[in-house]
Amino acid sequence: MNPDTAELIAAEPAREFVPGPERSMSARRAPGAVRGWWAGLLADDSRMLAVRDTWWALWSSRLLVWVAGVGTILAFGFGPVRTAFNPPGVTRGFGWLGDLLAAPAARWDAAWYLVIAHHGYQTALGSATASRTAFFPLYPLGLAAIARLGIPPVAAGVLLSVCALAFALYGIHRLTTLELPGSRAGETARLAVLLMAFAPMAFFFSAVYSESLYLALSVALFWCARQGRWALVGVLGALAAATRSTGIVLMLPALMLYLYGPREDRVGEASERARTGWRRVRPRYRLRLDALWLLLPALGIALYMAYLGLSGGNALAPFDAQQVWGRHFAGPYLGVWDGITAAFDGLRQLLSGPGAHVYFAAGVGSANVAAAHNLLLLAFLVVAVPAIIGAFRLLPSAYGVYVVVALALPLSYPVASQPLMSLPRFLLVLFPLAMWQASWLARHPRAQRPALVGSAALMACFVAQFATWHWVA
Repeated sequence: MNPDTAELIAAEPAREFVPGPERSMSARRAPGAVRGWWAGLLADDSRMLAVRDTWWALWSSRLLVWVAGVGTILAFGFGPVRTAFNPPGVTRGFGWLGDLLAAPAARWDAAWYLVIAHHGYQTALGSATASRTAFFPLYPLGLAAIARLGIPPVAAGVLLSVCALAFALYGIHRLTTLELPGSRAGETARLAVLLMAFAPMAFFFSAVYSESLYLALSVALFWCARQGRWALVGVLGALAAATRSTGIVLMLPALMLYLYGPREDRVGEASERARTGWRRVRPRYRLRLDALWLLLPALGIALYMAYLGLSGGNALAPFDAQQVWGRHFAGPYLGVWDGITAAFDGLRQLLSGPGAHVYFAAGVGSANVAAAHNLLLLAFLVVAVPAIIGAFRLLPSAYGVYVVVALALPLSYPVASQPLMSLPRFLLVLFPLAMWQASWLARHPRAQRPALVGSAALMACFVAQFATWHWVA
């Protein structure tokens, strides 16, 4: 038995969709509330600007993703390793056109989410399904809910991802305008949205991956924290922690915004306390009972662990599953050194030509391919360093701290064959980096077009590889 065929042995009966009860009185009043919200949106110039910029970035970037992915397959085929990982009927088997359209969205980890959405975690099958627990439940739950409406699972995943991306881009626009006011605020916010939508790895935002959902939740959490809506902050943090393991780290920036700000709900108190001594260390805001909401993000992980334990599995399986993927603890951020070493050996490997000598023996497959991957992964880290420093200097400290702690997992738990594996996807959702890059580009107009065109070209190249079953990030 293996993860690809486990469901063939322990098949589940089909679950029928049961319509919900009739709408309540509050639900019947919803259209009026929607009209009021829409009228308020139309009357707010800043919100309408965010909607326009978001819409343009959303449709143009997703069009590029599908044109590049589908065009590559039409030109070169699905690739020699199209069966590399494909549990029964989740990434193909939809007919010629369906398989073609699914290619830019349903590859590699997308298969795990599709299997979980259809069959669940199946903890009773033991080690055959234990590796699934590394994929947290909120995204496959949302995917399954949409699929129950009669939408094909892959299309349901794409719909969920794209809708989440739309909300995330809108939130980034609004958050950038809030944090970086001034004469260039509109331009900076527009650039931040474009940089996120056309980032080299942004094709993951419309794939059957959890990146866009996690991004939307984390952006919304920062926005609500800036407004002092701590109950929503707690709920959003819990949802983010149920989406990805790194969601739990959102508790720290939320706490920093609570204690040090800036906060829109207690500006007067902050200005008064800022005149006292130890102003850089001592919190600017007093703790109140609403701070207890900041404990809620831990609930997302706790409920997931409780479910696994009560269903006959191992409550700690999500963390043990990391070993299945080859991750090991090297020390806090010491994976950076492993990544540098692997990239240096990779460079030697590529310069040595097609000879038999192998400088970096970890992993399987072509040594030259592994060498190229390690060099590419280090390049993403090197490019990110100035943005991390810039985020600390430009934005409130909570943003920079969020970036650093969110990178703790990939930089402390390297993979033997590729120490910095998945680092580009971890960097992709760290929106403060895009906010700083947008601010820099707003001050250097001549660099805007080359930066955006170059980033979009890289995204097209990477989605072409992804669609043809080549490992990317």
